[in-house]
Amino acid sequence: MTTTRALRASPPGATEPASDEHLPGEVGLWVFILGDMGFFALFFGLIVVTHGQQTDMFRAAQGDLHTGLAVVNTLVLLTGSFFVARALRGLRDGTGRPTLLVAATLGCAVLFASIKVFEYVELVHAGHTPATNDFFMYYFVFTGIHLLHLLVGTSMLIAVLVVSIKVKTTPRTPGQLKFVECGASFWHMVDLLWLVLFPLLYVVR
Repeated sequence: MTTTRALRASPPGATEPASDEHLPGEVGLWVFILGDMGFFALFFGLIVVTHGQQTDMFRAAQGDLHTGLAVVNTLVLLTGSFFVARALRGLRDGTGRPTLLVAATLGCAVLFASIKVFEYVELVHAGHTPATNDFFMYYFVFTGIHLLHLLVGTSMLIAVLVVSIKVKTTPRTPGQLKFVECGASFWHMVDLLWLVLFPLLYVVR
């Protein structure tokens, strides 16, 4: 796993060294992320196997999904990842507007969740529930688990926003920077999981 440079340039008042290469965030978080992605890999494999066994049913069910909304949500998550990456760089360098960027990422999280809930409601109104067939069972369960991850990531981003506001008036500390790295890393995991779920559920025929 590659390392990341903690600070490219330390502004006046910063307490950390100007150059310090390390693993972003905490090792424990990366253990959790890798383990979580391992479990999701099993889920993905289950979807692929069932798809191969019930191809016609999967294709028919996919036709009832709101693919356009899923595309919008994919762009929303990618935009949020861009914002949080820029916010992290700004907090490291003491440049830019990291607080505004974190707030924008939170906006992306709220938008994604709102679109997903709207999609759930539309599918239920159309008579599709987890009990309809295997496809919709996988759809509601796995996108629901992903949405739960997004809510956890949103909570972390709120804490990151508090940190970004605080460092405006006080020198940032290595612990604060590491916490922001944890929040950014978790958000990127949420993004990555969706980038696999999206084609499996909406695109692959």
